[in-house]
Amino acid sequence: MRKTPLKLLGLLSLALAVLFLVPQRAAAQDREDDDPPSRVARLSQVNGAVSFNPAGTDDWVDAVLNRPVTTGDKLWADNGSRAELNIGSASLRLSGNTGFSFLNLTDNTTQVQITEGTLRVRVKRLDENETFEIDTPNLAFSILRIGTYKITVNQSGDTTIVQVRSGQGEVTGGGSAYSLRANETGTFSGIDQISADVQGGGYDDDDFDRWCAERDHHEDHSVSSRYVSDEVIGYDDLDDNGGWRPVPEYGTVWFPHVTIVGWAPYRYGHWAFISPWGWTWVDDASWGFAPFHYGRWVTVGGVWGWVPCGPRAIVGVAYVRPVYAPALVAWVGGGRFSVGVAVGGGGPVGWFPLGPREVFVPSYHVSRTYVTRVNVSNTTVTNVTVNNYYNNVVVNKNVTNVTYVNRTSVTATSGQAFTSAQPVGRNMVRVDAREVASASVVATTPNVAPQQRSVLGSGGAARVRPPMVIQQRTVVAKAAPPPPPAPFVKQQQAIQANGGRPIAVSENRQLAVSAAAQQPQPHVRVAPPARLETMQNAPANRPGNPNQPAGQQPPPQNQQQVNPNRPSRGNPPAAQPATPDNQQVNPNRPSQANPPAAQPTTPNNQQVNPNRQGNPPPAQASASDNRSNPRNYNDRPQGARPVPPPQANPQLDQKHDQQLEQLRQRQDQQRQKVEQQQVQQQQKIEQQRANEQKQQAVQQKQQQQLQELERKHDQEQQKLQQQQQQERARQASRPPPPPPKDKKADKPPKDEKPHNN
Repeated sequence: MRKTPLKLLGLLSLALAVLFLVPQRAAAQDREDDDPPSRVARLSQVNGAVSFNPAGTDDWVDAVLNRPVTTGDKLWADNGSRAELNIGSASLRLSGNTGFSFLNLTDNTTQVQITEGTLRVRVKRLDENETFEIDTPNLAFSILRIGTYKITVNQSGDTTIVQVRSGQGEVTGGGSAYSLRANETGTFSGIDQISADVQGGGYDDDDFDRWCAERDHHEDHSVSSRYVSDEVIGYDDLDDNGGWRPVPEYGTVWFPHVTIVGWAPYRYGHWAFISPWGWTWVDDASWGFAPFHYGRWVTVGGVWGWVPCGPRAIVGVAYVRPVYAPALVAWVGGGRFSVGVAVGGGGPVGWFPLGPREVFVPSYHVSRTYVTRVNVSNTTVTNVTVNNYYNNVVVNKNVTNVTYVNRTSVTATSGQAFTSAQPVGRNMVRVDAREVASASVVATTPNVAPQQRSVLGSGGAARVRPPMVIQQRTVVAKAAPPPPPAPFVKQQQAIQANGGRPIAVSENRQLAVSAAAQQPQPHVRVAPPARLETMQNAPANRPGNPNQPAGQQPPPQNQQQVNPNRPSRGNPPAAQPATPDNQQVNPNRPSQANPPAAQPTTPNNQQVNPNRQGNPPPAQASASDNRSNPRNYNDRPQGARPVPPPQANPQLDQKHDQQLEQLRQRQDQQRQKVEQQQVQQQQKIEQQRANEQKQQAVQQKQQQQLQELERKHDQEQQKLQQQQQQERARQASRPPPPPPKDKKADKPPKDEKPHNN
């Protein structure tokens, strides 16, 4: 009987939520296309001279730590420099002399280009519908499984080396496709046609690889991963800059180690305008990303603490990825605080951090579904709270019934400093407590139009920039990326026409398409449809190698092509066309001669498909390829060169069959070797996991001991302070000591001698 009221209460809550959502459902569906991506990349490491070019501008500035990076942004790591980017569960690291850019970054697509240099990618999670593509001047590399990959482009841009340390990927370029597996390295030369050389293992780690391994180890052994979702960008930086402590009302809270007197969240950094989110906070602290774009802040005992979104948050049965927010703050308006349109000036702008269970309302165009996701995934706020707040504050513009726990911690700066990305800590405006108490709270960011400096951020003019030939180099893409963002001048005009508010994603897209139509960007070309080449069919002297002189192409019998119709283990043989001598012939074997216009039959009256002319052959892959490759490559005929019907030649066919049998034996030997390596690698992984569990247990014990020492230290410090206060009180209660006596006054006067008359 006690469960019935609870069930009724749950149904009533659900009904209320439906009542709030149903009237706006149609409108919300129409606006979901305007929702920005739920993730960005973070510039988390900058070593040496690294330059940054924001999308929509031609200016290069010095890269600034914690800058959010998204579609259209470019990076250049100069000679001897390094940079690191994080995208949730993926990391991208740049070596020296490397040109990098995001062609597309959405919830399900990561498409980057590297025009020169070395990029090392580590992917720890890859959803079924997620695309991860790396485009270079002569190929596109698609990551198919989680793992570690290293891509190097030479200085001239005509050779790409792909190392698959772990995982699996596919190279597309020159009308062909190549599958690469763990411990394989492929060297691909040429532009229009590719010469491929694939070898197993044999790579040596350099200083860059060792630096990447250290960064991986730091991320994998983060204590903060116990309390924060691993999709929260920058969670591993919290370990070295603060400590975790349970707080009854909020759970486990992170407290930063700061030495600045009067420190408060969103006070030491600058504001930048990043499309499509608009005004975005960029913090100065090395750990200053996760606590300012996820979770909430609260004061506990007069000390600021960050309340995170928990690890692998589960709502119902689906995993909810934490949604990135540009800045989780509320804004102060009214009185002398500026909330209106201003270009390069205006009155002071004030804000304060949102607390737990307080709703963040974006100023950019979003659907109500997005408002729910960005709040539910970042704090303990419920759907009903979001709906109530949305209706009262956003729809009815009523914020008088909302109590903000951090309202007294307002930070303000001048309008000029706000729009020009100047450091807030050095340009703060003094805030009077009475003015704050009487000022109104604005749910969204002030309608302040950005200027060019707002987009560039606080970085100064770049010390170095990539050579022009690198900037203008064309890359090959498998998936066509969206047009590059429109120039900022056009975006600025649209923002000003929108009353200083960020324009919608759809409007940004229209501006980009319009700008691309007026001035096409020839820096990306989509690769033609390709057919899959086997690893054994990718030597440097294969037919079509542009580096081999004409007339010296090897005959087809020297190709190590695999017969896809040869019976494999446990599979019945497919039907084979026969010669007059009943000898089996591979119908897909290429011939030296070009195919004639029409060949309905062979001279031996062998039946041939008349519709085959102009169509490519079926994909030719080894048995191991078909068994382990998660994608189906049997339907890759578009655009591949047609293969002519073979001429019946028993001796040549017998020679080919012998070669194929030898190839099969070599494949079996290689497969057994790889399987042994995999078993050994799995044993190493299991041993490593056991060692990590032991190390985690030791670290946990050490953490407990450290917390106990800190607790004892605090108690001893409090005890010492009490003793000092008691000593001061005793000294204050004692009567003052008598003044010292004058020794000369105590001595009797000497007898004076009589004067003689």
